Amino acid sequence: MRAADAIVRALEHEGVEHIFGIPGGAIIEVYDALYDSNIEHILTRHEQAAVHAADGYARAKGKTGVAFATSGPGATNTVTGIATAYMDSSPLVVMTGQVPRSMIGNDAFQEADTTGITMPITKHNYLATEPNELLRIVREAFHIASTGRPGPVLIDLPKDVTMADIEFEYPPKIELPGYKPKLKGHPKQIKRAAELIMKSERPVILAGGGVILSNAGEELRKLAETIPAFVVTTLMGKGAMPETHPLCLGFIGMHGSKYANYTIMEADLVIAVGCRFSDRTTGKVSEFAPEAKIIHIDVDPAEIGKNIRVDVPIVGDAKLVLGELVKYVKYKQRKEWEDKVNGWRKQYPLKYKQDGNTIKPQYVIEKIYELKPDAIVATEVGQNQMWAAQFFKVERPRQFISSGGLGTMGFGFPAAMGAQVAFPDKTVVDIAGDGSFMMNIQELATCVDYRIPVKVCILNNMFLGMVRQWQELFYDERYSETCLRCKEMSFEKIAEGFGAIGMTVEKPSEVEDALKQAFEIDDMPVVIDFRVERLENVYPMVPAGASLKEIIDEEY
Repeated sequence: MRAADAIVRALEHEGVEHIFGIPGGAIIEVYDALYDSNIEHILTRHEQAAVHAADGYARAKGKTGVAFATSGPGATNTVTGIATAYMDSSPLVVMTGQVPRSMIGNDAFQEADTTGITMPITKHNYLATEPNELLRIVREAFHIASTGRPGPVLIDLPKDVTMADIEFEYPPKIELPGYKPKLKGHPKQIKRAAELIMKSERPVILAGGGVILSNAGEELRKLAETIPAFVVTTLMGKGAMPETHPLCLGFIGMHGSKYANYTIMEADLVIAVGCRFSDRTTGKVSEFAPEAKIIHIDVDPAEIGKNIRVDVPIVGDAKLVLGELVKYVKYKQRKEWEDKVNGWRKQYPLKYKQDGNTIKPQYVIEKIYELKPDAIVATEVGQNQMWAAQFFKVERPRQFISSGGLGTMGFGFPAAMGAQVAFPDKTVVDIAGDGSFMMNIQELATCVDYRIPVKVCILNNMFLGMVRQWQELFYDERYSETCLRCKEMSFEKIAEGFGAIGMTVEKPSEVEDALKQAFEIDDMPVVIDFRVERLENVYPMVPAGASLKEIIDEEY
């Protein structure tokens, strides 16, 4: 059969149900083959959005997402999406068209060195130069993307390769001698970790995105309750432990709560699981958890010791390691520590002041949570992201979808679109900033075409809010190019122009009714433009380069 038909059949073998992408000349053979497939293709309006949508789909569903793009600008438009997935370890297979093999390197029309460009931001990538190698490549790509530490894999497809005739023989097994992720933790290291836990008086579990990726939420909860230990998370770890659980303190770092940051800074033991100790989590590295021994569990050995000194390293899958570790741990009363942490929680709650007729953005998040606590929430990046992380309490893994490592503005809306495709019967909300939303606003057309009923809640302050906040606090209020000056722009009318439903909300008394009305609509995207307090800042806040103990808060 034609190689393009074989590729589509291979995707069917891999259980692919949805693909996000845009066709073009170099990948037209594959799209022609897709015409006869039962796989649903979602035609996005930009290739960056296609990859973000596949990423959101993967994060929500726990299944490898797939995106297509053509050569040249189609492929280069995927780069931001691929880098976003790479930083957050999201499993994707991205297929890009390429000019025919005889034209590679000749500056042909719509040619780009896609594998060269994406090599630093993919877990692995392929330039498929032999038609008979295609099926092996597809099989390997899905295996590599979804195993060990997940990540994006790119396959670049020269047009003449997709046109060739090949025999369809899908490889029954994979031979990758150089790729053998270590999943089982070393028994001696697990026992050493258990000994440290039993000796500790102030233990804290730091849960990262790896807990969610390995489906280890239940094992994490059992360990926390058995020790018992308070649990803090990274931004990517939100949902690893139900945030309403009495042992869960929420996320730490630059905009984490005072009580969560104080807890990890005074711990005598940190059990870090599936996290990479990013600078936004640790603050000043040399002063992070100064009295604590560190146990670090991660499937990627390159992460252990990279940023933080580790006392007990354990390389392995979080689910398997935690399942073993809990066997060696017994309950130990630590009342003094529990009282101290609970005292901080009462003394330093997350707070804001809602007064007058101006909508506070935190109030919008609280109302979304109050009305739809089980919604899947995707966020854009900036102040909206931090308010969502602070005030929406996540109950389960894969409920909170956000760009953590790369901090990609424009991620949230297409990611929400992908999550909604994955779960058509669930409520999916994109908590957006006006700046971020405009970066992929064209996907309203996609949502209307496919009746994808994402609810977009714009916290519209007419600023690039997080940068403006830094300019206020650290640059003498010199607001250089952060005012969007779009007072006359109507997101409501823009939404309606695309065929979606738009609303504008200007008073706190209107917030709840608007949300209720939006949540009742299940066949159409809804955009709500919340005109919020323009100069509201995200607090608490740890200044860049400062210790987590140097956290500042707003006085009321």
